[in-house]
Amino acid sequence: MAAAAAAAGPVFWRRLLGLLPGRPGLAALLGRLSDRLGRNRDRRRRRPPWLLLAPLLSPAVPHVTSPPCCLCPEAVHRFQWIRNLVPEFGVSSSHVRVLSSPAEFFELMKVDCLESTLEKSLQAKFPSDLRVSILLDFTRGSRGRKNSRTMLLPLLQRFPEQVRVSLFHTPNLRGLFRLLIPERFNETIGLQHIKVYLFDNSVILSGANLSDSYFTNRQDRYVFLQDCPEIADFFTELVDAVGDVSLQLQGDDTVQVVEGMVHPYKGDRAAYCKAANKRVMDVINSARTRQQMLHAQTFHSNSLLTQEDAAAAGDRRPAPDTWIYPLIQMKPFEIQIDEIVTETLLTEAERGAKVYLTTGYFNLTQAYMDLVLGTRAEYQILLASPEVNGFFGAKGVAGAIPAAYVHIERQFYGEVCSLGQQERVQLQEYWRRGWTFHAKGLWLYLAGSSLPCLTLIGSPNFGYRSVHRDLEAQIAIVTESRALQQQLHQEQEQLYLRSGVVSSATFEQPSRQVKLWVKMVTPLIKNFF
Repeated sequence: MAAAAAAAGPVFWRRLLGLLPGRPGLAALLGRLSDRLGRNRDRRRRRPPWLLLAPLLSPAVPHVTSPPCCLCPEAVHRFQWIRNLVPEFGVSSSHVRVLSSPAEFFELMKVDCLESTLEKSLQAKFPSDLRVSILLDFTRGSRGRKNSRTMLLPLLQRFPEQVRVSLFHTPNLRGLFRLLIPERFNETIGLQHIKVYLFDNSVILSGANLSDSYFTNRQDRYVFLQDCPEIADFFTELVDAVGDVSLQLQGDDTVQVVEGMVHPYKGDRAAYCKAANKRVMDVINSARTRQQMLHAQTFHSNSLLTQEDAAAAGDRRPAPDTWIYPLIQMKPFEIQIDEIVTETLLTEAERGAKVYLTTGYFNLTQAYMDLVLGTRAEYQILLASPEVNGFFGAKGVAGAIPAAYVHIERQFYGEVCSLGQQERVQLQEYWRRGWTFHAKGLWLYLAGSSLPCLTLIGSPNFGYRSVHRDLEAQIAIVTESRALQQQLHQEQEQLYLRSGVVSSATFEQPSRQVKLWVKMVTPLIKNFF
């Protein structure tokens, strides 16, 4: 009965919702209801049939505000709807490079980016124009006696006019709560999790931090957008915006609020979040407007001769074959763009499509789990085996976190089996001796295609924290370039080649045995890790 309902669901629910006004609001309400109900359903082995239909109530593809244009190269791809939410950046695929290893990430950061930028600055007539802006999380950056703050203080003290260090403090950690929660655990309330590295006109998007292991034996994902000034400008403005609503590190190791800004944990929470929402959304909306104007000037000019003259002079860029969409998620500020886009992509993936989804911390939100289990595409989900989990072998309570992830994985696998979805939804565990696994994102292969046309890459883990607590950013890359599609396909294959398929036998292994207290505590704390 449940399987039949799921199969008939798309047509029925889409027709029903088509008759109802305020569809996005209804979908959002049902999504929240599903999340709340999900917390009480974790102990049940089977889910009610109506929940298989709940994912189909997710927002439909956002309405395209203008018809496709025959002059626009991007009119041919099916993900144009994303530009109704965020700025769209059309680039040549030759400017996009996918990295595969921590060593490659280190060399790019050190040689191609840092050293190159410093060299240019030294050779310039006015080296004082060099500006360094660093955005960190307050709780992580202040943990312990030797921390990011103490490392950066000498730089800030020596170049106070050129260096800015901003420490984001979540507005949800305040009052007595803030005083009682110890270090390391206080970051579970919410943190600045964005990983973006900017050098002049180039950008690196990743899930990797800059600590030693991320340059040696901690596997992540990385993409280098070279000489993409509009994208670099956008992320510079985004970092500045979050920096403006953060605490500013001073040369004496104290912090101050930007003049005129509400204090994140001493001031009124609602007023702070409202101000932060406006500051960030102004960046997104102004960039979207700029890109629309640039698009109109490029492809809708009254004079084609002007474009031809520019091309002859070597000033015109090649027509884009790749489109970059920045997806921002800051639920404390009521910004949910990444969540909307991710849910829509999962909802709209048709039968025969393949979604390769990876996360270092398998703890999907109830909405994402319902979509995976209730929609039609094939899923191969790559997650960390306990041995490559970053918390493996940790002291104290943190050492039990890998076991908690095993428990969550086993529950999800049980639901897959109970619904008879083993052929369509497959779990795979990454394992590599002496390494840890931190990669996250997805690759989308359309039905009948052997190469991906879209990938999501950045900081979100698809878990509750990424959606509800932390500040996150990733990009959707849509490409028609076969060469770039090959790069993305090879990246996916390299990661999945080091994995084994999960079966019922997996959970019989000694390393997968979960203690009773961990099973009991996991439902209570799963929204914090």
